[in-house]
Formats: sequence, structure tokens, C-alpha cells
Amino acid sequence: MCASNEETERVTTSHTNVGDAQVPAKMAIPELLDMKRQGTRIAMVTAYDAAGARLAEAAGMDVVLVGDSAAMVVLGHDSTIPVTMDEMLFMTRSVSRAVRHCLVVGDMPFGAYQVSDADAVRNAIRFVKEAGADTVKLEGAGRMLPRVRAIVESGIPVMGHIGLTPQSVTALGGYKAQGRTATKARKLVEDALALQEAGCYSIVLEAVPTPVAARITAALTIPTIGIGAGPACDGQVLVYHDLLGLTEGHTARFVKRYADLATVIREALAAFVADVRSGAYPEERHTYGMPADELATFEAGFDGDPSA
Repeated sequence: MCASNEETERVTTSHTNVGDAQVPAKMAIPELLDMKRQGTRIAMVTAYDAAGARLAEAAGMDVVLVGDSAAMVVLGHDSTIPVTMDEMLFMTRSVSRAVRHCLVVGDMPFGAYQVSDADAVRNAIRFVKEAGADTVKLEGAGRMLPRVRAIVESGIPVMGHIGLTPQSVTALGGYKAQGRTATKARKLVEDALALQEAGCYSIVLEAVPTPVAARITAALTIPTIGIGAGPACDGQVLVYHDLLGLTEGHTARFVKRYADLATVIREALAAFVADVRSGAYPEERHTYGMPADELATFEAGFDGDPSA
């Protein structure tokens, strides 16, 4: 999977012209592996539509994950479980249309890969062929290892995900940090190595104690992407709505809010409501006119009766 120095140099320096601007070439998996070797941190964020994806790419993100977190932050569910393949494909298509550089990862929803290798491969192919994803992500190790192998053998790169796996939150006893005993921590290390052996090109570590994530990161040749897993990971990811302060109420300990857009948006919408109520909007500059002779002809057709 690793690129030669010559290949890596070609990947990292090539650009595509878009209009008058130069856009870096599509992020390649060998480039992510090279970033780990060089100690360059990988930035990943979730996105669920074209607007969010464009902003993420313009900000310099390396990877955009179309996460099943959409079930909660976009669709209003209480967990990630209800989101469907069709809903995930719809959102992934929107994102993949909007980006030219970022690696686009489609998050396989609950039920899309648990039943059989054949189901897993079929749905992974849908993410790539129908939705334009570059890779897919799935949760868990253990009995999911054959799924990873099957998808990778079909030609589709796979990002793994261990630690707190939201699709298994009931079995895990809630949204809690994982690997906090020596036995469970060693199991996470074993799972990470097994996922690497199965063919994963990267692994998300969610809600894992910092020393455990550091041990996993050091043990792997593939990058780790942390979310609540400390600073030793090769990269970090946050949910778009959490990062921007669009999520209100309780958020996980690992969330850092870089903006308070919920307040900004609420105030802007309230100002619009007030202007509509008072008649302050629209002003003349927001309206369209017509030539005087055309207006006269138009009005004359009513013979003085505006209801005619």
C-alpha cells in the first residue's frame, strides 16, 4: 500500500486547475500513510451536504467523513441506528460532488454489513459506484474482520473504527469511554492490529484512554484518527455540528466548540421574522421592476379593475 518516495512526491505536489484556482490533486491513501510516517497530523471532519463539504475542503481538511452521526445531528434521531443506506447514499452523493481534494469516506450504517460478507461488499460498492465515495468505514473488529477483508478484496479501501462504537452503544452500556481496564485495553490493541492485518488503511479510535490510543498508534503502520482518544493519534476528527456549535445541550467531553453558530443563526432568523412582521423586508433594493411602457400596457389590460 505504501508509495515510493517518487510516487509520494508526485501525489503531494500535483494540482488540478479549477477555473482560475489551483486545487491540490485528490487525496490518496498512500499520502495519508506518508503523513503518518512524517508526523504530519491528519485533519478529518464530518459533512453531510455540499455546502458543508465545500467549506471543509476550503479550510484545508484532508478527509471528509459522511458519518452515520447524521442520524442524530441532521435527521433528529436519538441514536445512529435508524439512518438507512438510501439516506447515507443521498448525503454522500451531495458531499462527493462538492469536493475535489478531500478523501470522501462513506460511513456504512447499521445493518449494511453485519449480516454477511456479500451484503457488506454489495453495500460498499453502492457507496463507491452510486454515491462517489472514495472509501468506506465500518465499526468493530472480531466478527467484522471477515467483512473488512471481503470489502478490501473487492477493491474498496476500508477505514476501521474501534473503542466507543455508536452502533453497538446498547451492548457497550451507553456512551462511555472504552478500554479503561488493562484487559479491555489490551483487547483494543489486539483489535487494532487485527484490523490492520485485515487490510484497513486507517482506524478511528473513539473515547479511548490517551495511553491506550498512544500504544495503538505506535503499534500500527497505518494512521489512527482520534475522537476523544488524546493527542498521540495521527489525526483528529470531530462532528461538524459539534465543532461549529450547532449542537445544543450536552456534548461529549472531547468536543471543542470553535464557534457558536447556533446563536448566530437563531439571531439572524429572528431578525428576519421581525423584519417580515414590520414590513422592513423587503426594501426596494430587494425587488424587481419593469420598463415603464411595459408596465403601462400591463395595467391598461385591466381597464382600471385590478381584480380582472
